Amino acid sequence: MNALHQYLFDSYRAERLGEPAPPAPGTGDLALLRAVRDRRRLERVLAGRRAGGGARLRLRAALRRLGFPPPR
Repeated sequence: MNALHQYLFDSYRAERLGEPAPPAPGTGDLALLRAVRDRRRLERVLAGRRAGGGARLRLRAALRRLGFPPPR
């Protein structure tokens, strides 16, 4: 049984019992990813490191190695 089947089964059961319908699968995925990102940033700050920008700096360094001019 996949997530959609389980959702349909739970929706049917909730309707029969007069309960509120469950949230659709994937409804909170983006919020979860944001919460994980924010938690990792907080942990980095508490450890005394930069909160972000690491990937951007690595990209700029790689572009400089390839001979591209730095952004203005």
